[in-house]
This record gives sequence, C-alpha cells and structure tokens, in this order.
Amino acid sequence: MKSFLIDRYTKGGALRLGEGPEPELRENDVMVEIHAAGVNLLDNKIRDGEFKHILPYRLPLVLGNDVAGVVVRVGANVRQFKPGDEVYARPAQDRIGAFAEYIAMDEADVAMKPNNLTMEEAASIPLVALTAWQVLVERANLQKGQKVLIHAGSGGVGTIAIQLAKHLGAYVATTTSTANIALVKSLGADVVVDYKNDDFEKVLQGYDVVLNSLGKDTLEKSLGVMMPGGKLISISGPPDPDFARQNNSGWLLQQVMRLLSSGIRRKSKRRRTSYSFLFMTANGGQLGKITSLIEAGDIRPVMNRVFPFERINEALDYVETGRAKGKVVVAVK
Repeated sequence: MKSFLIDRYTKGGALRLGEGPEPELRENDVMVEIHAAGVNLLDNKIRDGEFKHILPYRLPLVLGNDVAGVVVRVGANVRQFKPGDEVYARPAQDRIGAFAEYIAMDEADVAMKPNNLTMEEAASIPLVALTAWQVLVERANLQKGQKVLIHAGSGGVGTIAIQLAKHLGAYVATTTSTANIALVKSLGADVVVDYKNDDFEKVLQGYDVVLNSLGKDTLEKSLGVMMPGGKLISISGPPDPDFARQNNSGWLLQQVMRLLSSGIRRKSKRRRTSYSFLFMTANGGQLGKITSLIEAGDIRPVMNRVFPFERINEALDYVETGRAKGKVVVAVK
C-alpha cells in the first residue's frame, strides 16, 4: 500500500511516500479503498508537531483527516456497511491516515456518501461539516432567529457553517476579504464584513454565537459584538479545562490548558458571555444527517483545487498559504 507519512515532527517538512501493509481490520471496522482525501490545515499542524502533547501519535504516521472511497471488506461485527458501498468519513483522531490507498475505520465513524457528490466533493466535507455541526448544533444549540458571526467565511469550515446556520434559520454575519464577498453572499450570509476595509467589532453588535477560527486578536475582539449570555466558541484555541478533561489529559496538561485559556475565559465572564474550545470528533451519525442536508440541496461543497495523489506536499503548502476558497482535495484513485 502506498501512503504519505512523517517519520518525525518537522515544521514545514515534506511528507514521505512509503510502501507498507494495509492497516489492520478490527471486528467493528470497514476497510475502505480511498478514492479522494481532503487536505486540512490540521494536517500541517500535526506534521509540525503543534499537537504532539495533546495527540500523542506513534511515528511513523500516515496523515490525512478526510476520506471518501469504497468499502472493500468489513469486520465480523459490522452491520451497517457491505463491500461496494460508497462512503465518506472523518477517521477517529487516533486512526487518521487518509493519505493512502486504504484505510480501516470503525463503522461508527463512517456514513454513506451523498448520492449527488463526486468522490472528490465528498472528501471535502467530513471534517469541516462535522466541525460546523458540533459548534452550531451541539455546542451552541443555535436557534431560528438567533444571530451568529462566523469568522473566515470563505474558508473550509466557514463555507459549510454559513450554509448550516442559514438552514437552522439564523441571521448570519461573516468576515472575509474583498475578493470573496460574492462567494459568502451566495452561501447565504446576511451581513459581510470586508476585513480589509472595516473592523467587524465596530460594525456588528448583539450576536448570540461567534464561531472563531482565527487568532487571539480576533478572539478577544469578538467579545465586543456579543450580547449577554452569548457563546464564543473557538476551533483555533486556546484549549480550555473542559477540553483537557474530555481528552483525558494528565493533571499537568490540564493545568497548562487552564492557564492558556484563563485570559479569554476571564474577559468572557466579565462580559457575561461564555468561552469554549472545540476540537471536533469523528461521528458517523452526525455525518449521516449532514448527508441528508447535502442530498436535499441545503448544503453544497465549496471546492478550491484538486491535486493528484503524488502532489500531496504541494497541496499542503497551498493550504498553508490561507488563500484557499473552500476545500483542497487530493485524488487518490
């Protein structure tokens, strides 16, 4: 089996093309022949070692957190899938490996691929759509008529989050650059703030929910647009004590995360809002609900570029520039 992997954490390092055996198929697993894999900034961060204390992977490690393909074998306990099924998934964080020809995943993390998407389109969906779902539906419990600010609306998470928020009946504001205003409006954004010309914290007010995917300055400024009782949810950090407990981090790491997030939690409390950090998790059930929304036309993928399998390193470099509109994908088969 061909795969792209890292032997050690190296900032900006290239993935190595290797040959190895197919992954182990466990009793609850499906073995999937990979047709396409999504490329995420998360892959760059894992490669660079940014998560080595939070996600202690064994090296060498095959990267890749989004997958679409065809089931070729199933474990003894699998009941939901059979060979020949077209599926997609965000593998569990301890079983990533989409930059390869095959992957084994627990059936609980897998969903049937939307009928109206190509393999490349399907591979662009799982990680960003599950992130949007877990922020807006699970964590924020976003309701019809509420106001939500989604930062970086033209990015992978942003393009799906805008559409999901509109499906839920929310009033949606987003930030983006001048070049992407038409795109985010086409996805349903009610208010668009061009960050190159305006400061969002001076334009917006009274928001119930903010989805942050940017840095510390944007995170803290977001508090100024929120109403009392609002929820500030960040997918870019800093991690908070709740995340440390959910991740079964040791006592020392829990204290480090408590310290890292103490500033924003204190400022949030002062404004009578709440701050939380979300690191999305694999969930085939939620992905199945997202499939229904895609097949109904409520959510569509936004793709930027498709790279051939052998050019994965170019794809990672491109994602790192931050210029992608929507998702970048590699065609594996």
